[in-house]
Amino acid sequence: MKNISLAEINDVLKGTIVGNSNLTLTAPEQIDVAKENEITFIGHKKYEKLWLTSNASVAVVNEDISIEPGENKAFIKVKNADLAMSQVLELFAPAPPQFHQEIHPTATIDASATIGKGTKIGANCYVGPNTVIGENVILYPNVTILDDCTIGNNTTIWSGTVIRERSQIGSHCIFHPNATIGADGFGFRPCPERGLAKIPQIGNVVIGNYVEIGANSCVDRGKFSSTVIGDGCKIDNLVQIGHNSKMGKFCIMAGNSGLAGSVTLGNGVIVGGSASLKDHITVGDGAIIGAGSGVTGDVPAKVTMLGYPAVEARTALKQWAILKRMATS
Repeated sequence: MKNISLAEINDVLKGTIVGNSNLTLTAPEQIDVAKENEITFIGHKKYEKLWLTSNASVAVVNEDISIEPGENKAFIKVKNADLAMSQVLELFAPAPPQFHQEIHPTATIDASATIGKGTKIGANCYVGPNTVIGENVILYPNVTILDDCTIGNNTTIWSGTVIRERSQIGSHCIFHPNATIGADGFGFRPCPERGLAKIPQIGNVVIGNYVEIGANSCVDRGKFSSTVIGDGCKIDNLVQIGHNSKMGKFCIMAGNSGLAGSVTLGNGVIVGGSASLKDHITVGDGAIIGAGSGVTGDVPAKVTMLGYPAVEARTALKQWAILKRMATS
């Protein structure tokens, strides 16, 4: 258990303390289950009413909060409580699994591979020929990195992840357990002799910096050139990204969503959970694809799409309202 004073937390948040400033906190917790000496968050006015019955000692709140902390409690007022929450969680985060030696003796590393300073490689990992791993990379046990890959500095790869040959990974990336990078794209054509002929997938995967890919997600290699994930993209668990797709910077894909082959996403695109995007379409910068939507054509920038098949949000809401009236008439 950690003990961090309110003052120490505010040194990080740079907010304004209102109420008892002499408190010491032991953990962060959600507002309805927090206990005394724990810190919580109020990121929206609709949650202010929960503070009246919360046992938390401190809440990180937005500057426009309309209530007071109460006796022997405190608020830290900040511009954005949701962002401040991430900083508090970092302060209380437990240490990651420890390595007792930088390279475990059961790891298999090809003699032609290059391993950067400070890199840690866990038990039963495999690093293939001509692969270059940067500095301060962490490979947890049972990671496989095949031939001719490059892994940038400060990247963390969790157990069970497989990075196929010729993949290029940037720095400060995180790959969660059992992610698969660079498997063959799904390419087949009808063939009189064999029923379905496999189309060789001879490209690779290129992933930028600060990318995070969730557990059991798959990024397929390109058929001709590269499947590309831009800097800062965040991909949830159980996501499929098809061959030759290209994601711009800072895109988000929620769980169970998927891109078919050769989809192009602009910068800052958000794809909701279980949404699916047809092959060979383009989605413009800042567009939002609602959860469960099925996108079958190009999407302009900054447009929100809903439904199956997906249409612009305003149109979808009108359609749903008409259907609701029909069902109740």
